[in-house]
Amino acid sequence: MNRLRRGEYQAFTGGDAHFLYLVPSAAVVRLDALSQAVLDSLAEGDRSPLELTDTLSPRWSADDVRGSIDELLGMRAIHSVAAPPPKPIAEKPKRRIPLQTLVLNVTSKCNLSCGYCYEYGEDKIVEASTKPRFMNETVAKQSVDFLFTEAGESPSVNLTFFGGETLLNFKMLQTALAYARERAEALGKVVNASLTTNATLLREGIVDWIVENDVGVTVSIDGAREQQDKFRTFANGMGSYDIIVPNIKMLLARHHRRPVGARVTLTGQNLDVTSIYKHLFHELGFWEVGFAPVTTTWQREYAIEDKGFQQMLGGFQALAKDFLDAALAGRRHGFSNVRDTLEEIHKGMSKAYPCGAGLGLMGVATDGDVALCHRFAGSDEHKLGSVSEGVDRAKQDGYLDRHHIAAKTDCATCWARPLCAGGCYHEAHTRYGSTAEPNLHYCEWIRAWTNTCLEVYGTLAERKPEYLAQFD
Repeated sequence: MNRLRRGEYQAFTGGDAHFLYLVPSAAVVRLDALSQAVLDSLAEGDRSPLELTDTLSPRWSADDVRGSIDELLGMRAIHSVAAPPPKPIAEKPKRRIPLQTLVLNVTSKCNLSCGYCYEYGEDKIVEASTKPRFMNETVAKQSVDFLFTEAGESPSVNLTFFGGETLLNFKMLQTALAYARERAEALGKVVNASLTTNATLLREGIVDWIVENDVGVTVSIDGAREQQDKFRTFANGMGSYDIIVPNIKMLLARHHRRPVGARVTLTGQNLDVTSIYKHLFHELGFWEVGFAPVTTTWQREYAIEDKGFQQMLGGFQALAKDFLDAALAGRRHGFSNVRDTLEEIHKGMSKAYPCGAGLGLMGVATDGDVALCHRFAGSDEHKLGSVSEGVDRAKQDGYLDRHHIAAKTDCATCWARPLCAGGCYHEAHTRYGSTAEPNLHYCEWIRAWTNTCLEVYGTLAERKPEYLAQFD
């Protein structure tokens, strides 16, 4: 008699209900008591439908048990031992994805000398040092033209300015955005603009331009004074906190049309996630706060290792609980890491690639070379073309083939792969010397954090499902 076995899923609870995250489909399903009992029975070993019926018959009828088995088979939560389902493989794009976001590295120069900056570390992309330090007007306009060409029929595009310190080339930002808006109007499209800055150069005139042009802003900041000044210093060693806070307050007081976010780099010496969030969200007033572990080789003293990842996870989980409490109470919470993951879970994202690099997102170096993303801007090894000559399709397709989740054998049995897909390419390049390697050093962290987000999702689905409607 055909026997049944549990399929590939992650079981979790939320709001006192039982759920499954189904890896083959990236779907979340709520279990009733009978379905949970079937899966619990199979946890003890493979069983036939008749054995399951006999085991569960004191509580449920044979017809009900068979109906539950059929439902679980249909969703691939269980499968026949004799005919196991094929391993789910995220499909490669059936058509070329239009470019949605272009990140212009308008300068590789910075007025800070952050201790962990990958631009100047031993993991630096060497070729970047041979490029011009500032993007000129010709390259900026060619970049805009490239964006519209690669965007195809898309009604809107995203133009992001990055550095170095972006505002060191503020005149070029003005030129590029004015030209982009002019081209967009002629083409009947919309340009969404954003920039990242360390906030040292924010002045009234610059804030005027940001507000007038509806530019989204992300500020790189690591927390309160002691946290910020640990690594984010000027070349003479002076901390930057006291310089940037008045500028940030001016920006937040005047820029209300677009959310202003804070982006925090966590290091082995700066892992107090909850206090950083409290300062940036509650005290300074950022709309949202996002955290990312430092990208560096493991030998650096500020690298995050095993105990550090556990500490970071504890902080993230504490903020996730605060986020859940706020959502249930109808209050806004600005922890973007959990919100972004909730949206991916709700939309059933199953990633073939960890991000849009080389697909819907590309980066442009100061000389016009096009790279996978802004972090590889200026690297000949990761170059996909140029804004003047276009994308080398053979290189792009070869990159996509090599970096597909199906090529990462270490990820094949991980239940979190639909949301992770191996992790950041630049992190892999820095840690392992290849963008194609999965980031195995933080697998346990990713699985634990994803499970936390699933629990938050399940609780909201049970107790406040209307909250999740914003992700539809």
